[in-house]
Amino acid sequence: MQNAINRFVGRSLPEKFRRYKRANNFYDSVPETKIELMLNNAKFIALALLIYVLLPFATSPAQAQTEKTPYPAMADINQYLIADKNTEIALARSAAPPSISDKAEVLVLGPKGYTVAVKGTNGFVCLVERSWTLPTDDPEFWNPKLRAPNCFNPQAAKTYLPYDIMKTKLVLEGKSKPEIKQAIATAFEKKELPAIEPGAMCYMMSKQQYLNDEGKSWHPHLMFYLPGKTAKSWGADLPDSPVMSGYDSQVGATVFMVWVGKWSDGTLAPSIQ
Repeated sequence: MQNAINRFVGRSLPEKFRRYKRANNFYDSVPETKIELMLNNAKFIALALLIYVLLPFATSPAQAQTEKTPYPAMADINQYLIADKNTEIALARSAAPPSISDKAEVLVLGPKGYTVAVKGTNGFVCLVERSWTLPTDDPEFWNPKLRAPNCFNPQAAKTYLPYDIMKTKLVLEGKSKPEIKQAIATAFEKKELPAIEPGAMCYMMSKQQYLNDEGKSWHPHLMFYLPGKTAKSWGADLPDSPVMSGYDSQVGATVFMVWVGKWSDGTLAPSIQ
């Protein structure tokens, strides 16, 4: 900030002094007028300096709110839907290599929730998650651009997928974030939602995935779900460890993420920095 002030003073004051010098002969004969002019100019400089310093920080409440929460509410439902059913099926299957996803069950999203579009034979279930699978306090919870193809293995399809489906249903029913969070917690307490089964995992290797505005497609990776807080037992998040982790308090499980070097179509992914 001091450099900004110095730049402002350096540009403005010499011109002001030159104006004083040009007017000097005339105002020497009227001292009071000269003093008044100097005071007025001093006030002008002080006001201009104050505006220059404070203007970059002056934002309206609405603008500040927009910058803090770019997606403050749910968009029109059509922005979250994929108009062509076959396009959504292909996107869902792109989560895993064809040897897995070609035989998997595929769900597609409609105005009232997910429905089965393709029957599977190997126990895997593929679908495209939307933004509301993020935690309710995530700033991109309502981001209509988010598309996250997942292909769950049988254990995850049995014990994690029901949570996804219930949360989606609550959103489409118009529930608020607190209502969604409370309904999920109550469902787990009443065992209406199952606890995560050991061995649950999913593939997230789609080149077309859009996970958030910052990371976009990020990296192809696998996700593993283990009950409880178990990050230390995997050596996750340690220097040079390829394993990242996060604790999902809603489902009571640690989520491990392991990067892989190729997208599901076999092409090389960006190197991990």
